[in-house]
Amino acid sequence: MMQSKLPVAALVLFCLGGCSGDMDELQQKVAEIKSRPGERIEPLPEIKPYETYAYNASSLRSPFVQSAPAGSDMANALRPDSKRPREFLEQFPIDSMKMVGTLAQQGKNYGLVQGKDGLVHRVLPGSYMGQNDGRVVSITPTRISVIEIVPDGVGGYIERPAALALTE
Repeated sequence: MMQSKLPVAALVLFCLGGCSGDMDELQQKVAEIKSRPGERIEPLPEIKPYETYAYNASSLRSPFVQSAPAGSDMANALRPDSKRPREFLEQFPIDSMKMVGTLAQQGKNYGLVQGKDGLVHRVLPGSYMGQNDGRVVSITPTRISVIEIVPDGVGGYIERPAALALTE
């Protein structure tokens, strides 16, 4: 039994003996690093004191809770007319169209709109365009003003102004 432990112990001593020879080189390297002049250390950033905030609107409606419209408002609420026949320019988003000019013909002032299809179309006040039931309300030489009916996020609809400006 003693004979089997002897080769293992000799092998361990041999391995440990091989490590001690490189200590001189390691000690020289450490001494060289310690002899170098120290570098400047950047100061820590200044810590700003915490500013407290007193919330005084606790009695008001929470902005994180959805408010439902009153029941009487729903009866008179604005809605898009689903029975109205759709016009050609209502198939394109309003931001994909460009105003390219105006045309006065037979006492009427038309706005010229280039649709996504690349064709130029005439619109009058009262015409519809865009995918949000946009109705043309006025035409000037540089602008076509539109009122769109868009969802308000709580089950109803609101009117939103939009416009096409003349592009050159």
